[in-house]
Amino acid sequence: MNGNFDYFVISLLLTPVISGVLVTVLRKKRTIEVITATSMGLVLIQCLFLVYEISSKKSISAFGEFFYADAVSAFVILPIAGVGFITSLYSINYIGRQYDTGVLDQKRLVRYYQGFNAFIFTMLLVPLSNNIGIMWVAIEATTLVSVLLIMLYVKESAIEASWKYLIVATVGLSFALFGIILFNYANIGSTSPDDATNWTSLLRNAKSLDPNIIKIAFVFVLVGLGTKAGLAPMHTWLPDAHSEAPTPVSALLSGVLLNCAIYGIIRFHMISSAGMGSGFSGELLIILGVISMGIAAVSIYFQKDMKRLLAFSSIEHMGIISVAIGFGGFLGIYGGMLHMINHSVAKPLMFFASGTISQKYETKAISKIRGIIKTMPLTGALFLIGGLAIIGLPPFGIFLSEFFVLSSGFDNGQFVAILFMLVFLVVIFAGFIKHLVSMIFGTPEKEMKKGELGKLSIIPMIILGVLTIVLGIYLPDHLKELTNDASRIIGGK
Repeated sequence: MNGNFDYFVISLLLTPVISGVLVTVLRKKRTIEVITATSMGLVLIQCLFLVYEISSKKSISAFGEFFYADAVSAFVILPIAGVGFITSLYSINYIGRQYDTGVLDQKRLVRYYQGFNAFIFTMLLVPLSNNIGIMWVAIEATTLVSVLLIMLYVKESAIEASWKYLIVATVGLSFALFGIILFNYANIGSTSPDDATNWTSLLRNAKSLDPNIIKIAFVFVLVGLGTKAGLAPMHTWLPDAHSEAPTPVSALLSGVLLNCAIYGIIRFHMISSAGMGSGFSGELLIILGVISMGIAAVSIYFQKDMKRLLAFSSIEHMGIISVAIGFGGFLGIYGGMLHMINHSVAKPLMFFASGTISQKYETKAISKIRGIIKTMPLTGALFLIGGLAIIGLPPFGIFLSEFFVLSSGFDNGQFVAILFMLVFLVVIFAGFIKHLVSMIFGTPEKEMKKGELGKLSIIPMIILGVLTIVLGIYLPDHLKELTNDASRIIGGK
C-alpha cells in the first residue's frame, strides 16, 4: 500500500503547484479564480482520503519513510485543506472586489493567486515531511511566500509589517535550525547518517540520546518555532503582519499557518519527553503559553483595530494549545487537539467577517464600526457567532477544549498556571464582549446603506459558522478517533 501512497502524496503536493503554473500562464481573472478554487477542492478531497487512511491504518508513509503522517499530522492537514478551499471561494469576492475598485491591478491579482497556491503547497509539506530538515525548509518557505502575500498592497504599513515579519521569523527559524542540527547530532551515533534526520528515527532512539544535548536543542527549537507560532515574547511580528495582510491571507495565517509551527514544537516535545520525561519541555511550554495569554489579554482589552484584535486572539489561542501540551496527560492533550481544530474553524470565520465589514465601512477602527447587525444582518450574525465561539462560550467547541485543558491542569497540580489562565481568560472575555457589543449592536452612521457584499462573501462564512456550531455539540466519530489517537501518540502511549 505504501507504493500507492508514493503516487498519492506526490499528486497531493503537485496539485497546488500545477495550479500555480496555470495561474502564471493563463492570467485571466475569472480563469485563475476557477483554477485555484478547483485546485483547492481537489486538495480537500485528497486530504480527506488521506486522513481517512490515517484513521484506518494509524500512520502512512511514502518513499520509504521520507514522507510520514499520523493522527497528529492529520490535525494540521485537515485545516490546511478545509480552510484553503473555503478561503479560495472567499477570495473570489474579496480579492475580486479589490480588483474591480482598482486597489489591485492585473499584475498583483495574478501574484496573489500564485502566492496562494504556493502557500498551500509549502504548508502541506510541513505535516507530511518525516525529515526534520525538510520540515524546517517547508516552514521557512511558508515565511517567504506569506511575506510576498502580505506585501500585496504597496503601502508603507504593509511593507513595514512584511519586513518585520521576515526578519523576526527568519531569525527565529535560524534558532530552530540550530536546534534541529543538535537533534541530528545527538541521533547520529544511534542510527545511520541517512536516517538520523528522520523524526521517526529520533523518536525510536530517544532514550539513547544525550539528555544534555536534547535540552539545549529543544530550547532552540522552542524559541525558533515559537517565534513562528506567535508565542510570547517572540510574538511581535504577528499583529502587524496579520492586520496588514489581505483578509483571506490573514485567515490562512491565523487559522492554518500557526498550526504548522505548533505541530513542529509538538514533534520535538515528543522526542524530548520520550528521552527524559515531559517535565523539562512541558514546563517551558506552560510558561510561554501563560505569558502569551497574558500579553494577549491586555492587548485585546485595549485594542482599537479590528484585525489586530483578532491577531492578538490568535496569540492567546496558541498559548492555550502550548499550555495544553505542557500540562500533558490524555485529557490535556485531547483538549489541545480539539482546540487546534476549533480555532482553525472559528478564527477564519472572524477574519472573513472582519474583511467584509472593513470593505463595507471602509475602516478597521473599532470605534468607527457600529451597528453591523443592522447594516449587514447576515455578516453581523456570523461575526457574533464567531466572536462568542472564539472567547469560549458554551455550547461552542472552544469552551469544551478549554474545560479539558483546565481540568488537566488541576489533575496535574498546576494551580499557579491555572490561576493565571483563569484571570487572563476573564480579561479576554470582558475585552472581546466590549468590542463585539459596540460593533455589532451600536448605532450605525445614517449614511450607511443596508446590504451584504455578495453571495461569495456570505457562503464561506455560513460554511464556517455551521461547522463552528456543529463541532460544539457533535464530534464526528472519525474526528473523535483521530483526537484519541493523536492524544495517545503525543502522550507516548
